[in-house]
Amino acid sequence: MMLYPPMSDLVKKVDSRYMLVNVVARRAREISAEAERTEEYLEEKSVSIAIREIAEGKVSIIRNSEIAEEAVEAVEEADEEAAEEETAEETEAEEVQD
Repeated sequence: MMLYPPMSDLVKKVDSRYMLVNVVARRAREISAEAERTEEYLEEKSVSIAIREIAEGKVSIIRNSEIAEEAVEAVEEADEEAAEEETAEETEAEEVQD
């Protein structure tokens, strides 16, 4: 059985075959859940749809490390904002005391 698109083309979109399997399975579950929620009949299997979407570049892969980096940046920004607010409140309190 030939796979279309070829496995070699699909693996170029992700880091490895294992990542590809994970991404296809995850996307296929999303497609099935959405079809069930909307009571839509799928003309083709959700796995086939997921493979096609990956081949066409319609699926973005966000790795956990990227999510972690974004979370760290968000926490750092929140800490900076909190420190700035605290400094502003202290300055206001000092001005009121004077």
